[in-house]
Amino acid sequence: MKNRPMSPRSFLLDETMTAYVLGHSEPPDPVFEWVTEQTEALGPVAGMQIGPDQGGLLTMLTRFARVGNAVEVGTFTGSSALCIARGLAPGGRLLCCDVSEEWTAIAREVWARAGVSDRIELRVGPASDTLRTLPSDPVIDLAFIDADKTGYADYYEQLVPRLRPGGLIIADNTLWHGQVVDPTIDDANVNAIRAYNDRAAADDRVMTVLLPLADGLTVSQKR
Repeated sequence: MKNRPMSPRSFLLDETMTAYVLGHSEPPDPVFEWVTEQTEALGPVAGMQIGPDQGGLLTMLTRFARVGNAVEVGTFTGSSALCIARGLAPGGRLLCCDVSEEWTAIAREVWARAGVSDRIELRVGPASDTLRTLPSDPVIDLAFIDADKTGYADYYEQLVPRLRPGGLIIADNTLWHGQVVDPTIDDANVNAIRAYNDRAAADDRVMTVLLPLADGLTVSQKR
């Protein structure tokens, strides 16, 4: 359990209910299906890709918030960035942070196929270093965190001051297949996620809701 691959399907739902939920949500288009196929070919790490229900929510939230300036920490093969880029306001930009040239090579192809490459800047290197180079002005409209779990706290503290009032931080995998509520589990990833959720819930700078979608999404809005 501790080293399980992440899954885009909610552990809270059985197969029948999952099929019903996906059948009544925005379906994946051919580009999303293509990146899913390419990602599955990578093997067990494919579980790190978001599901189509998460992708639809990302696009919806990006549109709803009229996002012009977005940041993603943890890009993998590019499906979440694709969904955010599609929801950007005219002229909007997305900065993606990742450490893998191999995985983000697939992402670049995905974005080209979808016609969103001109909206995305990819920086390969430690995300903490990239975030620290950003202006301190609160101009980020939306940030999506889906990278190494032990880095979540640092990413959060780098992003909140740079988030505009009303802006959103969305963190993925914040239920960690239910292990966050199991007191018998003492694991670096689980402990980091517990700490992240505790911090976001107690932070007066934001309003936070933890959504039981897929493996958990913690959504924080700057006050």
